[in-house]
Amino acid sequence: MRFSVPGPRSLAGQLFAMQAVLIAVVVAGYALFTYASDRSQAEEAATRQARAVARSVADSPSVLQAARTSDPTAELQPYALKVMRDTEVDFITIMDPRGIRWTHPDPDQIGQPFRGHTAKALKGETFDETYTGTLGPSVRAVTPIQDGTEIVGLVSAGIRVEEITQRVQDQLTALLGVAAGALVLGAVGTYVINARLRRHTHGMNAAQLSRMHDYHQAALHAVREGLLMLDGQYRVALINDGGRELLGVAGDVVGRSVAELGLPAPLTGALLASEPRVDEVHLTASRVLVINTSPVSGGERRGTVVTLRDVTELQSLMGELDSERGFTQALRSQAHEAANRLHTVVSLIELGRAEEAVEFATAELELAQALTDQVVAAVSEPVLAALLLGKTAQANERGVELMVSEDSSLDDGLLPESLPSRDLVTILGNLIDNAVDAAQGSVRARVTVAAYTQETEDPEALDDAPELVLRVSDTGPGVDPEHAEAVFQRGFSTKPAGPGGRGLGLALVRQAVQRHEGTLSVSEADGGGAQFEVRLPLRESGAVAEGVTSRTSVSRGAGGYA
Repeated sequence: MRFSVPGPRSLAGQLFAMQAVLIAVVVAGYALFTYASDRSQAEEAATRQARAVARSVADSPSVLQAARTSDPTAELQPYALKVMRDTEVDFITIMDPRGIRWTHPDPDQIGQPFRGHTAKALKGETFDETYTGTLGPSVRAVTPIQDGTEIVGLVSAGIRVEEITQRVQDQLTALLGVAAGALVLGAVGTYVINARLRRHTHGMNAAQLSRMHDYHQAALHAVREGLLMLDGQYRVALINDGGRELLGVAGDVVGRSVAELGLPAPLTGALLASEPRVDEVHLTASRVLVINTSPVSGGERRGTVVTLRDVTELQSLMGELDSERGFTQALRSQAHEAANRLHTVVSLIELGRAEEAVEFATAELELAQALTDQVVAAVSEPVLAALLLGKTAQANERGVELMVSEDSSLDDGLLPESLPSRDLVTILGNLIDNAVDAAQGSVRARVTVAAYTQETEDPEALDDAPELVLRVSDTGPGVDPEHAEAVFQRGFSTKPAGPGGRGLGLALVRQAVQRHEGTLSVSEADGGGAQFEVRLPLRESGAVAEGVTSRTSVSRGAGGYA
């Protein structure tokens, strides 16, 4: 036979056992105290009752008159028995001054000497005592029968101790019944409360709850993704280290409303929304976040669980991948065109027109080299030069002419380390993509790019460091003045949403510009269309200014920017 060692009780079971024992101890203690108190009170009440009966009998005129007769028993015995029945005392003994009984509940004891003390009564005092007489232990009172100053007899009235005990036991029985009812009621209430606690703790004991708390804390600090829990009033109930870092909040934020955290308005709106959000992209001052929200409900709204993922690097890589894909498509198209031109050259040679073949091939090479020389001469910074060459090929495939303005001048090595090339690709690449989208389909589709450095025009600048100016203009319809600020918001677009969604490009541009304390503006281009201008200070230490807003201006037209 196997004996299994019982496991530790659940926390609810331990609390139930403790509360049941506590109630039992309290009830038992109260019952014991009440029993002792009631017994003392019962003895005092019996003493007072015996004293009152004895005094009443001794003061009765008929008793005094009978005491003067030759046979007091004949009159006093019936009287004493009647008083005993009426006053519920166990005995009334009337005797002469010598202590010889005239009355007694047991007629055989009449004429026998009284068992007890009478000295104080013979001196005219009334006293009480507990004494064992013919009826057993009793609480009795003894008082004199006086005729003026003469003592003609004595009266003793008493109640047996056994009777007093019975009275107390009757009270104790009622008390125990009440105590038992209280114990049962308390046990039922405790069971109900602990059953609810057991449901909330899932039957786990204190050790298991403590271990789960340790795991919970370890998991919160170990998870790199952000975790945010909101209560039913959208106050922060819990936030882990990753959540603090991704949201850019510091200090004790637990208990504060989401609206008080200083987050961007679209992100705050997503956190305050009642419906769940799935893989929704939001921008902060320096990050691209993907958020998921899930309401916690159990018949009523209890809060929201929010997970945050940092996809800043991923978004940048996706932008580079899109550029590479565009480059690949452009190269494929150019390879197709090169094959056509090569066939033309070969055909000319086969026809015996070698000179014309050389002229045709040389013209194509000069055209391609001229484009490369133009871009490199204007922008010798390698990353931007490569970006412009690739975007030029992509624009040509879409029927848009991309030109680098004659005033562009950006030497290699001029950009500081605080301005990484990845951010420049994000800014200029997205501006060119939006410009090509806007210009495509216009009568003379053209996008003009200018990149140069100049001394800062900001009178509040603390130093004379130069700034990088990037200007992209197009021949599209322009930007509606009503959309001056909205055009830079994530999710805004006047064009149909594509498979990957729209409204992120210009938002990423503004985020990158703000990260480097630059300015971003939009205005009407010469000859129509829109012109976006970015100014970035070229300081060696590029401090990030969270919450800096770019200065935005706009004029004319209705646009199609995303």
